[in-house]
Amino acid sequence: MSKKSEEFFRIMLDFLPSAEDEYRESIEYYGEVLETIIIERVFMPKIIKLLSEEKNINLLESIFKYFEEVSTDKDVHLKSIFSTTVLEVLGNDRLILGTAQKYMGTKTIRLQIEADRALGRI
Repeated sequence: MSKKSEEFFRIMLDFLPSAEDEYRESIEYYGEVLETIIIERVFMPKIIKLLSEEKNINLLESIFKYFEEVSTDKDVHLKSIFSTTVLEVLGNDRLILGTAQKYMGTKTIRLQIEADRALGRI
């Protein structure tokens, strides 16, 4: 795992401390950090819940501000993992995506559209 990926996980755990146990359990179960598994099964359900409730606006704004940083990062691996997990999951539900877009920056929106196109979604 790259340094940028390690940083991503640390920051996500700072945003979502309730994910810590599931994060550790995943590592223990698989014997390593499987980036896509952790993002899709640990972090994204919590982010989807935040978006569906839309109560903790400050947290959503902070998370999506960070997502904008990831979207502009030069680390190709991190951006690829981010696109194929976070952005694809957000695109799975049009209502959730609509809510998420209120918090997304321009680069994140552009990457999300590219992720949808790669999956054949419009």
